[in-house]
Amino acid sequence: MNRSVAIIGAGPAGLNVARWLKREGFEPVLFEQGERIGGQWTGDPRYSGVWPSMVTNTERLMSEFSDLAHASDTPLYPSNQAMCAYLQRYAETFDLVARTRLRTRVAALDRAAGGAWSVHSIGPDGVSREETFPFVVVASGRFNRPSLPQVAGLETFDGRSGVAHTFGYRGAERYRDQRVFIGGCAVSALEIACDLAMQGAARVVTGNRRQRYVLPKIAAGIPTGQLLHTRLAAFARETLTPDAVAAELKKLILRVGGGVEQYGGRKPDENALLAGLTQCQYYLSLVAEGKVAVSPWIESIDGQAVTFTDGHAEQFDGLIFGTGFDLHVPFLSDSLRKTLAVDAQHIDLYDFTFNPSLPGLAFAGLFQVAGPYLPPIEMQGRWIAYAWSGARPLPSRQEMEHEIGEYRGRRGQPQVIPMSMLMLRFARSAGVEPELSHWPDLAETLLFGPLSPASFRLSGRDALADAPARIVAAANAHGPISDERRKENLALLRAVAAARTDTSLGDVGTRLQ
Repeated sequence: MNRSVAIIGAGPAGLNVARWLKREGFEPVLFEQGERIGGQWTGDPRYSGVWPSMVTNTERLMSEFSDLAHASDTPLYPSNQAMCAYLQRYAETFDLVARTRLRTRVAALDRAAGGAWSVHSIGPDGVSREETFPFVVVASGRFNRPSLPQVAGLETFDGRSGVAHTFGYRGAERYRDQRVFIGGCAVSALEIACDLAMQGAARVVTGNRRQRYVLPKIAAGIPTGQLLHTRLAAFARETLTPDAVAAELKKLILRVGGGVEQYGGRKPDENALLAGLTQCQYYLSLVAEGKVAVSPWIESIDGQAVTFTDGHAEQFDGLIFGTGFDLHVPFLSDSLRKTLAVDAQHIDLYDFTFNPSLPGLAFAGLFQVAGPYLPPIEMQGRWIAYAWSGARPLPSRQEMEHEIGEYRGRRGQPQVIPMSMLMLRFARSAGVEPELSHWPDLAETLLFGPLSPASFRLSGRDALADAPARIVAAANAHGPISDERRKENLALLRAVAAARTDTSLGDVGTRLQ
């Protein structure tokens, strides 16, 4: 049997799925258009939105795969250079370097005869090559086609630094002593606003259509991602009403970081789920110090003059928009695009991975997730490998089509999914979600601790003997859980257990009292 797999992209998703496919006996070939392995983390300005001083927004534990830790001297929040070095080392560790064709762009992907896949690539010498593979994984990235907003008069803006997207930001020097407006409230927009405010811009103003809640990346010595992205949080999202989930999330936000309006910003929607959340270490402090101003969204632009929806106007030298990305898979044939119903934001896939009409084709890392990306990327990679090797059955065609139909019905709504929920979905499909009753000594850690990839190496395929020790060490890395936080967790656990039809979680809660 031909077990070769073409993987389009050698960033985190492509490398990880290649590692797991290789583990299952497949022969991956990675196609990478850039000069180096690492995807966005290479910082290559042609393909990457990473700027030179950028660091991760997720802590070290959640910015690595379960089979390889960061170097011991890596900071808690790794630099982009450290991430690129990590991914290169990952490729070397799992013998993926020789399997990667650098400076090789996939120009077209289509179905071939006999259920195989035709991959048309263009190599570094400009020579075209057409090959047939029984399996293909598209891992080309979700954030590489910047989307600018529709704003009246945007084309008239004539400030000296012009209009840019956060994807093209390369540092604060260009904007020194200038007045800059940053549009958007996601992490890149806020991080760039902080970068400019602390490195010499004359004035920095942020504005957005929808004010999000903002949390620091670390508070009282605890990475806030470890508070947000837990197995219990996923259970709550699955079980409780949206209003109850929103209330719990807002309670955590206000306890850890306070309200944006308390720092001098705009008040978000009372419903934390509707408002959304961004993690940024310095933004609120800079707002409180007057080094970053906050405005509503733009009404219109005329030359350098920007008029906002509250009626006031300002002159700016530069505009930077962190207003999202369009889905960009230009190599898909017209036939595939039609089957997948691809548009700028959507693609018809079962759990972001498979389409029942396209056996032998999978997608990795093209989801939009609230939280760390590497943990769910690993879970998705394992699921793909297990499904294709036969270690795990795929759902029925009817089940996949039903979910895709529901997904179509949600088109036009926000597509971001919480990392904790996505992790559990992929882990269940891969058959590696640990049963809490089988691990009584680890139950509290598994429920309340960080939802790291190692926490899914306890049981099932590819279990690790040292996984329990690693999970405990990760949970205790920032000190023991406080009594206050434990009480809150237990109260949420009781609420979740009471709303579930099975009693297993309630039994765990009783043991933890």
